[in-house]
Amino acid sequence: MKKRVAYQGVKGAYSHLACYNKYPNYEAIACKSFDETMLLVENTKVDVAMIPMENSTAGRVEEIYRLIPKMKLYIIDEYYQPVNHCLLALPGSKIEDLKSVSSHPQALAQCKAHIEKYSLEARAKFDTAGSAEELIEMQDKTHSAIASSLAAEIYDLEILEEGFQDIKNNTTRFLVLCKEYIVPIFEKHQNYITSILFEVRNIPAALYKVLGGFATNGVNIIKIESYSGSGTLTLSQFHIDIDGHPDEANVKLALEELAYFANTVKMLGTYIPHYLRKTLQS
Repeated sequence: MKKRVAYQGVKGAYSHLACYNKYPNYEAIACKSFDETMLLVENTKVDVAMIPMENSTAGRVEEIYRLIPKMKLYIIDEYYQPVNHCLLALPGSKIEDLKSVSSHPQALAQCKAHIEKYSLEARAKFDTAGSAEELIEMQDKTHSAIASSLAAEIYDLEILEEGFQDIKNNTTRFLVLCKEYIVPIFEKHQNYITSILFEVRNIPAALYKVLGGFATNGVNIIKIESYSGSGTLTLSQFHIDIDGHPDEANVKLALEELAYFANTVKMLGTYIPHYLRKTLQS
């Protein structure tokens, strides 16, 4: 049976493109919401979910960070998808005849200078691929859309200009989620990222002591996010990404200190960093 990967959006969305590139032999399943996407994995309707976490230009996807403390899934991989916006129009359209363009607000913002260059009226829509699909219904050669090259292929549209975004190297980081907690076997010369969710105890300087445990054991914290946890305003949950594997000696010691100062600890996953991570951080 063919494996399946779920994503939020419509066919041709950048999440669909990430699925297409990461899992070319999987069937990609479009979902209306992130909740629906995750639920399909929880109910074993699909094998994995492709979820966007942050974009190098637009920042983090707020909704996903709100869902992480509640989700029953685990992170098994990360994937970096370069975002190459294309100006799309109906076949036979000419760029000099265009009067308007539609897309997701973030895409419009990322292409602002190019939109102004052609004096186009910008129209905000729910998503990029949906704007491309709408062109077929409108049949208006003076209207255009900003979306992916995959959307152009799916909806039989013409790419009038590639690389339409103002800032190059625009990239979205995705996480691959699955139902099982799968930890890769530790190999000495391999780099790893471990994601952890924890709730600190209600004692003075608990978070300081937790973070100090990672520092004194030489474990680099790549990212930290905070949430209001347990339905109160007095206890907080934190999501951290660290450099390292749970089987490494220094990581084990840091996790022991974390367990002492935390009420709850959930290991969200351990995975190998995507090759583009180092390029974007340099």
